[in-house]
Amino acid sequence: MPPARKRPRSYDPAKIRAAVLAQFGHVRAAVAGLTPEQLARPTRLGDWTVRELAAHCAMALDAVDRLLAEPEPVRQTGRLLDWPFAIAADAPAIAGTARRLAEEHPDLDAHLAAAERRFTANLDAHPAGRLLPTSAGALPLADYAVTRTVELVVHTDDLNAAVPGLDVPHDRQALAAATRLLADALAVKAPGGSTEVRVPPYAVVQCVEGPRHTRGTPPNVVETDPLTWIRLATGRRTWDQALRDAEVSASGERADLSAHLPLMT
Repeated sequence: MPPARKRPRSYDPAKIRAAVLAQFGHVRAAVAGLTPEQLARPTRLGDWTVRELAAHCAMALDAVDRLLAEPEPVRQTGRLLDWPFAIAADAPAIAGTARRLAEEHPDLDAHLAAAERRFTANLDAHPAGRLLPTSAGALPLADYAVTRTVELVVHTDDLNAAVPGLDVPHDRQALAAATRLLADALAVKAPGGSTEVRVPPYAVVQCVEGPRHTRGTPPNVVETDPLTWIRLATGRRTWDQALRDAEVSASGERADLSAHLPLMT
């Protein structure tokens, strides 16, 4: 008999709310201290500037406001773990909107503050189960809020890469949620039990087809830190680069994850 399917991971809506707001607060504080020259710097996101990246961080919260303005779906049609694979379809529209918002809001701190107020008000006004029509299908508001941790953690790392010495901190709960969501998404993309992927202290998942490990030391093990994992999962770092720089350890003939990465771009 095949092993029972694991239950989907659950997230505490109150902790996710706190994590999103904490990470957004770190971004807002950092952006407020940037000079015009720093805001004009290029980023690793194509031709986006730091100013446009900051405007996109506001979009990460305002996406909730936009989706709540749409008619509520009659039933849930998506899963939280569908989201990483669906987000690429939104990329062209996202890029254009970020540029427009950066131009329309020269006072970035005021723009970010307004996005934070709208997000907080929306969570106060709507139940966790309120369905949103996302690119991954109809998802509960509570699930969609989890995806905001991924957006903000990833783009905090992008900001740090773009501005030398910036060092925007990562909220522990936000980093944990983003790490777990992307680790679970890997297990969906590469189902199986032959390889154990460890991202201490936040996540351990079994994945990749092959002989299933049941006891003792797994024959195929991948281990890395949370930020390296997030960079791998989102295409900021390639598998070969991470191996070359000793940012990931991989042992066993089924420990090569290059065919399954990135999960989202």
